[in-house]
Amino acid sequence: QVQLVESGGGLVQAGGSLRISCEASGRSFSNYAMGWFRQAPGKEREFVATINRSGGSTGYADSVKGRFTISRDNAKNTVYLQMNSLKPEDTAVYYCAATLKVGATTSTWYHSWGQGTQVTVSS
Repeated sequence: QVQLVESGGGLVQAGGSLRISCEASGRSFSNYAMGWFRQAPGKEREFVATINRSGGSTGYADSVKGRFTISRDNAKNTVYLQMNSLKPEDTAVYYCAATLKVGATTSTWYHSWGQGTQVTVSS
């Protein structure tokens, strides 16, 4: 188990950019692959992006490919999500999560979750 805390959410205009962060504590961060998920009001939680333990391999949902970039800094125990060309439909609570499963894109494989950070994109 690892404790995760997201930060950096806020309000941004459509077309703008935002970087959110997730800091880990309690366990060795480099032991885990990491993922970002999001949940909009009235919708199910959906996969956004994942990154392997070293940061050398990433995966993205089709809806964010080319716009979002996941990265990590193991020395800082932190994973990031850089969000560019934001759209109103990106508005959601964004959650980070940790897993020991390689290439996990479903929430079933993630055992540790942060509290979420709100991202709101205005028209």
